[in-house]
Amino acid sequence: MPGHRSITEAEKLAQAKLGGIRVRREQMAAVANIYRAASAVRQHLENSVLRGSDLTWTAFVVLWVVWVWGESETRHVAEESGISKGTLTGVSRTLESRGLLRRTGHPTDGRLVLLSLTAEGEEFISRVFPEFNEEEAFVTSQLSGEECRGLAEMLRRVVLQVEEHGEERRRSLLDGADPAPRRSGRRAKG
Repeated sequence: MPGHRSITEAEKLAQAKLGGIRVRREQMAAVANIYRAASAVRQHLENSVLRGSDLTWTAFVVLWVVWVWGESETRHVAEESGISKGTLTGVSRTLESRGLLRRTGHPTDGRLVLLSLTAEGEEFISRVFPEFNEEEAFVTSQLSGEECRGLAEMLRRVVLQVEEHGEERRRSLLDGADPAPRRSGRRAKG
């Protein structure tokens, strides 16, 4: 692939750039590889099983979240999907136009919107998820079942560290100021 560098090349280039700069290399490599792995898996899944369904990763994740949680407020779906509410609005409208998702007003608060799967959406996820899971098995085929469980647990601990202590850490880095809100439509990497 033109312009594509392997993970080994990227690591060598980073090492050369860092030279004598004092950094925590093991932690840098762990976070960089979390991002690389997430990007590689996402790209593979979009270009394999999701391509046949004409779905983006984000659209699939939204369907998955609504499938797992059931009817949910948009703010919850956006948070669980790791996207902004503005991005969710566009994705949910597309999924609604395809007959996979239903958007309804909240029964007691007209400002809120609820998302739920249609019967077609339920059938779609039930049919596509096993194919998706086969690709999850493919991308982890170099790992044993025990290694997959260990990796999942280690990544869970990374997520919990950020969930439980991230806000406090951000405030300390910003001298107590509130972090700037994320702009609509922008995603965090990963």
